[in-house]
Amino acid sequence: MNFEQYQNYLIDTASSLLSIDSASGFTTNVTDYLLKTVEELGYPAYRNNIGNVIVTVEGEDDTEPVALSAHVDTLGLMVRSITSDGMLMITSVGSPLLPSLDGEYCNIHTRDGKVYTGTILSLSPAIHVFPDASTRDRDEQNMAVRIDEIVHSKEDVEALGIHAGDFVCYDSKTTFTKSGFLKSRFIDDKACSALELTLLKIMKDNVIKPKHKTYICFSTHEEIGYGGATLPKDIKELLVIDMGCVGLDLTCTEEQVSICAKDSSGPFDYEITTRLVNLAKKYNLDAVTDIYPRYTSDALALWRAGYDTRAALIGPGVQASHGMERTHIKGLMNTLELCAAYLELI
Repeated sequence: MNFEQYQNYLIDTASSLLSIDSASGFTTNVTDYLLKTVEELGYPAYRNNIGNVIVTVEGEDDTEPVALSAHVDTLGLMVRSITSDGMLMITSVGSPLLPSLDGEYCNIHTRDGKVYTGTILSLSPAIHVFPDASTRDRDEQNMAVRIDEIVHSKEDVEALGIHAGDFVCYDSKTTFTKSGFLKSRFIDDKACSALELTLLKIMKDNVIKPKHKTYICFSTHEEIGYGGATLPKDIKELLVIDMGCVGLDLTCTEEQVSICAKDSSGPFDYEITTRLVNLAKKYNLDAVTDIYPRYTSDALALWRAGYDTRAALIGPGVQASHGMERTHIKGLMNTLELCAAYLELI
């Protein structure tokens, strides 16, 4: 199968997903996009009560269902309070690398559907004014959002309809370079969600089925710990498609697919992980096996919810995770092919 012909679809789909604000707890717009896209591809899908999108693909054998899961929720912020001079104090959604947000543009989404733009700044933002401009901590107590509206007081801000609990979604800054790099926030995990949509298109275009009945899942609360807790109950195996870690003593690069043998919750299923290692060798994929000591995924949420499901995890190598992330088209394509091999599409 010629996977390279799907690179442009993958890139376009990733760009579309990355353009949609979807911090955990604020994912309706991105799941609307998923349902529309999947419907156009001709697959049955539904959004469950908590917001996950589940696509059902009939297999050659429907007795042992498997699932792939990536997440479309992202890191983000919420308005914690409004200062007397009209700045928005923030609280984190998930675990964004806050120092990397100093100076980033953002959208403020109100409960009545209005969207305002702003900038996330240190509370000592000017070198000509504040003696601690370069040294002040960049954290929730020392950063705020400056709204692009004429406001001088808390009352001015509230008159716009902005209140505590409104979501603040910052710019993804998505760029594909001529050298093949995807630079963007939220590659974790919208790039892998784009891979799942690409797999669906490959199966449609080539009129092929996976060996087993397969659920293609898009979870919406992974960044806050429970995205995998409400996946279909009959899953026998779960392959989580999430970012691969790059750095320290890890082997993976951005051009590779990483097979995670163990994360902070413990080892993944030995048999599935070994199968993935052997599939990568069989199809000459650029793959490595690594350990992620500061990492959890939808698999942990699934196990904590009481599922009797074996699980493994793979993903493209992503540098600078939860900050200004980067991966490469080679890493994405290696991951795509390993997913296809796992489903026995090749």
